[in-house]
Amino acid sequence: MPRRHHATPRRRRASLIALTTAGTLLTLGMQTGAASAAPTDPRPGRITATPRAGAEPTALSPARRASLIKSAQTAAGTTAQRLGLGGQEKLVVKDVIKDADGTTHTRYERTYAGLPVLGGDLVVHDKGGRTTVTKASGATLKVPSLTPKLSASNATGKALAASKKADVKGSETEKAPRLVVWAGTGRPVLAWETVVEGVQEDGTPSELQVVTDATTGKQIMAAEKVHTGTGTGQYVGTVPLGTTQSGSTYQLTDPGRAGHKTYDLNQGTSGTGTLFTDDNDVWGNGLPSNRQTAGVDVAFGAAATWDYYKEVYGRNGIRNDGVAAYSRAHYGSSYVNAFWQDSCFCMTYGDGSGNTHPLTALDVAAHEMSHGVTAATANLTYSGESGGLNEATSDIFAAAVEFYENLPADPGDYLVGEKIDINGNGTPLRYMDKPSKDGSSSDSWSSTLGSLDVHYSSGPANHFFYLLSEGSGAKTINGVSYNSPTSDGRPVTGIGITNAAAIWYRALTTYMTSSTNYAGARTATLSAAADLFGAYSPTYLAVADAWAGINVGNRIALGVNVAPIADQTSGIGQAVSLQVDAYTTNSGAGLTYEATGLPDGLSISPSGLISGTPTTLGTGDVTLKVTDSTGASVTDTFSWRIAYIYANATRVDIPDNGPAVESPVTITGRDGNASATTSVYVNIVHTYRGDLTVDLVGPNGTVYSLLNRSGGSADNVDQTFSVNASAQPLNGTWKLRVQDRASIDVGYIQNWQLTP
Repeated sequence: MPRRHHATPRRRRASLIALTTAGTLLTLGMQTGAASAAPTDPRPGRITATPRAGAEPTALSPARRASLIKSAQTAAGTTAQRLGLGGQEKLVVKDVIKDADGTTHTRYERTYAGLPVLGGDLVVHDKGGRTTVTKASGATLKVPSLTPKLSASNATGKALAASKKADVKGSETEKAPRLVVWAGTGRPVLAWETVVEGVQEDGTPSELQVVTDATTGKQIMAAEKVHTGTGTGQYVGTVPLGTTQSGSTYQLTDPGRAGHKTYDLNQGTSGTGTLFTDDNDVWGNGLPSNRQTAGVDVAFGAAATWDYYKEVYGRNGIRNDGVAAYSRAHYGSSYVNAFWQDSCFCMTYGDGSGNTHPLTALDVAAHEMSHGVTAATANLTYSGESGGLNEATSDIFAAAVEFYENLPADPGDYLVGEKIDINGNGTPLRYMDKPSKDGSSSDSWSSTLGSLDVHYSSGPANHFFYLLSEGSGAKTINGVSYNSPTSDGRPVTGIGITNAAAIWYRALTTYMTSSTNYAGARTATLSAAADLFGAYSPTYLAVADAWAGINVGNRIALGVNVAPIADQTSGIGQAVSLQVDAYTTNSGAGLTYEATGLPDGLSISPSGLISGTPTTLGTGDVTLKVTDSTGASVTDTFSWRIAYIYANATRVDIPDNGPAVESPVTITGRDGNASATTSVYVNIVHTYRGDLTVDLVGPNGTVYSLLNRSGGSADNVDQTFSVNASAQPLNGTWKLRVQDRASIDVGYIQNWQLTP
């Protein structure tokens, strides 16, 4: 009969069994951290708040989740039309989350002409019929051809070369490259995706995903898909454990957590080895020489991680489908790492240097298994800034699990890998309060962050999470001293680990996508904070403060705020609709809007919508004032120019010290047709007397002289010129160049396409 012991001693004290565990944290393969105190133990100087009812996810049974996914897939065609997707695009449902208030968040992958779209994922948020969308890419999904110029075999060769450059040994591709559409960055292109398998330099298995442009042969991306990162445990101490009795033997199969199994690889590097068994249900002795010790740490880490996600967020397993992963201990010989592999849906742990320091600590397990949660949700691409956020996510939840378990042998902290002593001098791998203390990680965001290894570009996000949880400055938590700085030198007040982790979890599962970068993570966490605690609540403002503390975005000022409005240009007779984006941090206060200097024909509504049809040419300053009902206000000034603008043309602007140009430009013709002409319509308002020359410069540098006028009165040039464009490429950059008597050379560069 099955026998179950819960691995959560502070919550359910079933009869303890004497187990033992060993563990060590991975080197570059993972990051781990810990978080702050539970809500029952508030610290001085912390923002206290309780999440609002309704925004938390509802725990769904596997059957209910499957039903929601099936229903969403049935309606996918209608959803695609509603979102305005192209005729060749289709949506494939990946997951559905349902909030307590009935709001659904459906995560989709996309296909284009039947091909998978990498970086095309999106989330549709539906609340009472009101739909909003979060997209990984805002680019229009279209490629000029579905026929690759680069062959599959050549793509394989390039991928193998990339793997060798990444020091992957024994590289081979078990599957042929697959043709995809890459939409992760820039303009979507046809591409080959190849997965090269081998072994990384430290002995970790490698599944290197290489994406190659199918037209140019250029490598677009290379990202690693293997993410490294009563019993008495080496690290967790005496803990309860979930086991199953089979005859007279006990197995490390946890019936309370979907039958999660823990295997002994016996220093092997493939397969599952043998299932851990015992004759009396008393496991390990706390020493690495006992093989069961590592098994205890591994099994407990898996149980603790499962419990955390289920009890805190209602998540039913890593994929939220009620299916257990499995764990493998004793991988390789003296292997100093641990890793998550989505392809096997499993966790693997090495025994560390000399096979005496297993990488089986609690934060390692939680870190690696959280990679699986990320893969099942936002699936953050494991390179660049999104790769750093992927790693940080695992650190964040490793910290949260460590604090949630509250083990006497391993109290929560904001140190990564403090138990396993990989450095050999007692120091942790990384520090969440000040990541640069490890000598490689960054404390704050910079434009070069994405070029770092993902284990170091995660630093700013770890720092953000620490600041959001605990705040800045010097403090001691669970006996560990911290002193966290901010990039702007201003203090940050923490909200506690529980609320900080809840915000990150909702951002990850509801708003982040595969291409989310640091700026996108700020937006996602602010949206999550608004859902859970209210927009512009103290908790929401603390999120913005913590991001500003690592140089991502600005702090939100107390009182009325208005998003800056760029200088505007509108056309005579063309309708205008400009919504002012403003808010107040004063709870419950309403807003009123005033605008002076608006162009003739425009007005502002009580809701802040500027609309109307301009009637008079000219340029002037507009001053916008927004006031809330407490009397707080803010102003913003911008210029608004009213000009002649043609709907199918491009305006060419010349500064006030030169001729004023209102120049719609339309180019037609066919490349290679000797008789083809390009028609250029130019309307120039010449504001004073003087010489005036107008030239058109083609993509290949050819100058077409359109006008050369000496002297004359201030007047308009309004005419059509024709030039022979047969020598110009179909796509390219043209420049309309205007010079006045002061030799001011001004142009407006546009990408124009010659069409038949």
